[in-house]
Amino acid sequence: MPLDAVFLSALTRELAPLVEGSRVDKIRMPERDTVLLGLRTEKGTRTLLLCAGSGDARLHFTEAAYDNPAQPPMFCMLLRKHLTGAQITSMEQLPGERAVSLRLRCYDPFQGETERTLVLELMGRYANLIFIDGDGLITDCLKRVDLTESEKRQLLPGLRYEMPPPQEDRVPFHTLCMDGGPSLPEDGGGTPADRWLIRNLSGVCPLMCREIAFSAFGQTDVPVTAETAGTLAQAACAASAAAGGEKEGPWMILRPDGAPMDFYCYPVRQYGTAAELRRESSFSGLLEQYYTARSAAERMRQKAAGLTKTVRNARDRTERKIGLQRAELLKTRDREELRRNGDIISANLYRMKRGDRVLSAEDFYDPESRIREIPLDPAKSPQQNAAAYYKRYSKAKNAETALTEQLAVAERELTWLNSVLEELGRAEREKDLAEIRRELIQTGYVREDRRTEKKRKKEPAEGFLRFHSSSGMEIRVGKNNLQNDELTLRRSSGRDVWLHTQKIHGSHVVISCGGGEPDEQTLTEAAILAALYSDASGSSRVPVDCTLVKNVKKPAGARPGMVIYTDQRTLYVTPDKELAERLKA
Repeated sequence: MPLDAVFLSALTRELAPLVEGSRVDKIRMPERDTVLLGLRTEKGTRTLLLCAGSGDARLHFTEAAYDNPAQPPMFCMLLRKHLTGAQITSMEQLPGERAVSLRLRCYDPFQGETERTLVLELMGRYANLIFIDGDGLITDCLKRVDLTESEKRQLLPGLRYEMPPPQEDRVPFHTLCMDGGPSLPEDGGGTPADRWLIRNLSGVCPLMCREIAFSAFGQTDVPVTAETAGTLAQAACAASAAAGGEKEGPWMILRPDGAPMDFYCYPVRQYGTAAELRRESSFSGLLEQYYTARSAAERMRQKAAGLTKTVRNARDRTERKIGLQRAELLKTRDREELRRNGDIISANLYRMKRGDRVLSAEDFYDPESRIREIPLDPAKSPQQNAAAYYKRYSKAKNAETALTEQLAVAERELTWLNSVLEELGRAEREKDLAEIRRELIQTGYVREDRRTEKKRKKEPAEGFLRFHSSSGMEIRVGKNNLQNDELTLRRSSGRDVWLHTQKIHGSHVVISCGGGEPDEQTLTEAAILAALYSDASGSSRVPVDCTLVKNVKKPAGARPGMVIYTDQRTLYVTPDKELAERLKA
């Protein structure tokens, strides 16, 4: 990961002056590997995020909203007991390691003033957060490590904390140029340059190793031999000496579409025109921007996996059901042939006898009166064969009526299920998932677990997204079907303006007019929001219908979020995320 010892050194130099001297006001643990320290300073309050996740270990200030669990974990309760009100006296990086220590001055009612230490180790799958007392003994840690997991280093309460063991046969990157020059092997045996550096250096990430190789040879996989090892070692030494120099800064590496691809504390040139470099304002802000949205999306994806599977299976079953119903409906289109066969048989009873297998007779429905061959059941009399064709005709006629009704119901159900899938994809917080789960319980797709869910009065869905148009009018957006119903049918005036993408799954959007009329700019901005919070968020010229709320009705028995409307006009807009951020209340 790019958050190596070099990056961490730059990050620590930025955070230390902001953290030192602050007091711990609140401690939260929204995830099992994430601790949030609410810090109180003379300039206000900040939230410091300490994450020991295996794939996203990091340390930075955050402004993101996190939902607290119903019951705080024991490690969180321990930290609250000892660290609430404590003052951070220092923040330091362990020399050459991907680890940071926070020293805190605490007050114990029995021992008086004491010192505690939090050590955040950012070492991939071995990442951990360790709480140490004043004597250097481990009070507890986020992930306990015993002999069965590691023979070299155990992390258990009561043991003395020892620094991570150095990587054998590797040269620390920060000491590379000490004592007269780089002490690296003189022959790489033909190993590619980037892999040779990864094998021989510690404290530096593969991204930086590739960048060093690129700066030395113009490419990253040049074989390292006795002739090229010296050149590569000198390039690595130069990079080590430049640590903390003028080029250091929070650099975001972007894909051609503008999405974050990577980051580092030096400008990375190895991608050429395939990536773009953008300097951010701070290292903390860089990590917040890179990780928070990604980790939040991944966290919600994992938590929504069960509901998504349930809804997707229901959607697939409904699609198969619709396919079968359409096939059956197609068969009923030939029912007139059955009635004609019955009529022809009835007109030719005198020419038939029991045991006949085929009736050959003139087709009086045919303008040319051609001969028609009609299959017969030899076990039935002529009258019974005619009655059988009439019965099949009546059955097909009734089936067409029933199948048409059933098909309409199934198609509405499919539309609703697709809208729920779209909601799950846009869910940002656990409260959003809870509302979607409640919607699925109400519609019978999910069974309510009486053992884990408390019996409580179902409160109306709230928490709409709120925006203010350029002219100051409030625009509200529902985040799921329950919120859509609540917003449109119960929380809006009949003179408010309602917007929705035309024949596309999406959120209900309402402009609160207060008895007046919105200007065209407000209508356009609300339409852009309706397009953005829909399945067409990646399209252009999206049709959005708008009408007064009084023209929106909910049919009897309709699923949540399903409405009909009249007297609409259609706007064509292109979704714009930057506009949504500007208008967000």
